Amino acid sequence: MHLPFRLKFIISILLSLAIGIGGGYSLWGMHSPESAQTLLKEVINQDTGKPETVDFSLFWQVWNRLHETYVDKDTLDTDALVTGAIEGMVAAVGDPHTTYLEPVSNQKFQENISGSFSGVGMEIGLRDNRISVVAPLKDTPAYRAGLKAGDFIVTIDDVSTDGMTVEEAVTLIRGKRGTTVHLGITREGVEEELVFPIVRDTIRIPALEWVLLENDVAYLQLFTFNLNIDEDFAQAVREIQSSGATKLIVDVRNNPGGLLDSAVHLAGWFLPTDSVVVYEDFGGGLSKALRASGHNQLGTMKTVFLINGGSASASEILAGAVHDLRDIPLVGEVTFGKGSVQQLEPFSNGGSLKVTVAKWLTPKGTSIAEAGIEPTVPIPFDLSQLQDGELEYGIPGKDPQLDKAIEIINTL
Repeated sequence: MHLPFRLKFIISILLSLAIGIGGGYSLWGMHSPESAQTLLKEVINQDTGKPETVDFSLFWQVWNRLHETYVDKDTLDTDALVTGAIEGMVAAVGDPHTTYLEPVSNQKFQENISGSFSGVGMEIGLRDNRISVVAPLKDTPAYRAGLKAGDFIVTIDDVSTDGMTVEEAVTLIRGKRGTTVHLGITREGVEEELVFPIVRDTIRIPALEWVLLENDVAYLQLFTFNLNIDEDFAQAVREIQSSGATKLIVDVRNNPGGLLDSAVHLAGWFLPTDSVVVYEDFGGGLSKALRASGHNQLGTMKTVFLINGGSASASEILAGAVHDLRDIPLVGEVTFGKGSVQQLEPFSNGGSLKVTVAKWLTPKGTSIAEAGIEPTVPIPFDLSQLQDGELEYGIPGKDPQLDKAIEIINTL
């Protein structure tokens, strides 16, 4: 998740709570001997930003009754109840990508997109309402431990993830460098639950790597779309062009995405200026085209893209755009299908609302969110062989998808 977003700074609206007039009654119809009003902090900003047509009377009735009748009144935490109400409201939207990030989770989210944090090094998301590994990042503890895209995380240190949000899972998985987190995993094709003890480390996410293969083929792996990707990609292109490479394989497998603007920026290296990279569909007939503004320096280079189920978000945007507009072959497997736009709305308490504001469509109108991006040349990758060491991503002769991409690019 890090997920693509735009920061939109707005005036903070504090959701604070008021005591309903008239109090409430206990289950037996008697007034509680201790008024709920004596248990609460001073109520402020009751009407700030309040919609005029929403009836909150039931909310206040429940709030008052809780404070009047709960057996351990002195343990009720007003701030926690407010946060719970906000989280419940946002969860009721039914969109796994629209969430309220309390201050700690928000800080971890910001660290993630900055390219450095302490944890195990993987992107997680919700699939089928379960916490799922989108992609482990290369050369991180999660990657070395053997976690795979598509794994379901069922426990974190013996705590069930059933009903857990992505942000809650991230908070539990992250931790001090050198400490161990135990992840219970279920995996397709494996009957028993797997448990992975993983030692946390400082994660500095590399944006990319490239090597020159035989026959002047440059092999460029994009690991994430973080704050470093634009500059690192420009440097990589300079090096590739100086190397004498005439063909390019771009690998976005297991790339969980990141910044939307960077996906559009990188597309400008492959596409003519003003080409539509992606449409943002805001619903209600409203849409916006995001266009390439680069110099198309790679526009004439023979190119093949590698994709798989760990390719998400910005990776899907880039792959979808170059395929639609340049008919660049896509080799591998169907992508993750993270096809929506999240906007981060910060609040004065250090928290933020990550809210889905639009869905993405490729230049030809394919909805990324519906089913992901289909490969033009489907090539499976046996994860069991990967775990056994028989296969390895990015190594010619041990990577059937890369081998196929090399075969194709040498015939273009």
